[in-house]
Amino acid sequence: MDYYNEIKQELISNEINKKIKDYSKNKYELNKYYNVGKLLSKAGNQYGENIIEKFSKKLIIEVGKKYDKSTLFKIRKFYLVFSDQKVAPLVPQLSWSHCLILLPLKDVNKINYYMNQISKRNLSKRQLQEIIKNKNMKDYQKILKTI
Repeated sequence: MDYYNEIKQELISNEINKKIKDYSKNKYELNKYYNVGKLLSKAGNQYGENIIEKFSKKLIIEVGKKYDKSTLFKIRKFYLVFSDQKVAPLVPQLSWSHCLILLPLKDVNKINYYMNQISKRNLSKRQLQEIIKNKNMKDYQKILKTI
C-alpha cells in the first residue's frame, strides 16, 4: 500500500470538497441577500424608508442581532448595485465580505474592475482592501503632483 498517495488523495479530495462547500455557501448567501435586498427595495418603495428600521427591530429579536438597520441597508444597496445591468455578473469567488468592500464604490467601472481582479487573482477580503487602498493612494499622489 502506498500510504503517501492515499494520504495525498484524501487531502486533495478534502481541499476540493472544502472549496465546493465554500463556493456553494457563498453563492447561496449572496443569492439570499440579493432576494432580501430586492424585497427591501420593494417594501421601501411601497411603505417608505422607515420600513427597514421597523423590519430590523423585529428581525433582531426573531432571527438574530446581525440583521440590524445598517446590515439591511447594505443588503438593499447590494441588490441595487448588482441588479444594475452595467455591473458584471457575480464572480464565484465573491463573498459577502468582498461585497461590503465594493458597495461604497460609486463608479460601476471600478466595481467591475475589482470584481474582475477578485476572479483573476482569487483575492481575499484583505487583499482586495489593500489593492483598493493602494489604488486610491496612487490616484491621490497623481492629484498632488498636478498641484
